Amino acid sequence: MKALLTIALLASAAPALAQSPANWSAPTKPFRIADNLYYVGTEGLTSLLLTTPQGHILIDGAVPSAAKGIEANITALGFKPSDVKILLNSHAHFDHSGGLAQLKTDTGAMLAASGPDKAALESGTYPGSEERRDLDFPPVKVDRVLKDGEKVALGGVVLTAHLTPGHSAGCTTWTFPLKVDGAVRQAVYHCSTSVALNRLVSKDKGPQYPGIVGDYQATFAKLKTIKADVFLAPHAESFKLADKRARLGAQPNPFVDPTELQAAVASSERDFKKALAKQQEAAR
Repeated sequence: MKALLTIALLASAAPALAQSPANWSAPTKPFRIADNLYYVGTEGLTSLLLTTPQGHILIDGAVPSAAKGIEANITALGFKPSDVKILLNSHAHFDHSGGLAQLKTDTGAMLAASGPDKAALESGTYPGSEERRDLDFPPVKVDRVLKDGEKVALGGVVLTAHLTPGHSAGCTTWTFPLKVDGAVRQAVYHCSTSVALNRLVSKDKGPQYPGIVGDYQATFAKLKTIKADVFLAPHAESFKLADKRARLGAQPNPFVDPTELQAAVASSERDFKKALAKQQEAAR
């Protein structure tokens, strides 16, 4: 039965995968970032494992075809996929949610996600662009709906959900303490603030979803108040994963950079303003 489900999940995602960068599905060796935090994703898409004595937390499922590779990476690190108790998501787009259905089936874990992204996760669609079948992904049931500021805890690990909408209506940035070289640091898994495929304004179709421009603007303001010693993101290149990984073992830990989040936010806000002006001009 699981084999049939896997075939069905992969088939439903085939159009999107065919147009995706090769590194989104390319396997890569898992590794420890610091303490109980591990990278178990693909070469280009992040999936994070937080281990605890009471079970583990997995953040993001990459594309549908990556699910089995994520499980293999967890096993290669010496952990059991069946010990994953909680699944979390940054945002409900196929390149970060695509593998969640398979991972949930295989691990039996509970999925917690934001309220505004619940419908997208459970329908497997890109809200506002439902006609784009190439953006579909296997739907997955949300077991716990999270609000802004709500905490998810397991085995002494506590993560805080910060709703940072815009890129998706329920885009969720996660913060959690992480011990690095003996010191407790603040780790931030930044959802995304890129415009990407989103319509900010449109004469014919309207915005991707009502209030999207205000959401982006509020999110930029919110992110400017968040402190981050360790910056992580759903796309590997967004936090220079390859470079940092190559320097692991050096002191200090290359993943520690208190300036990185704010630099990323400032750059993304500039790009957003340019995209908004361009779309406003096109809509006149």
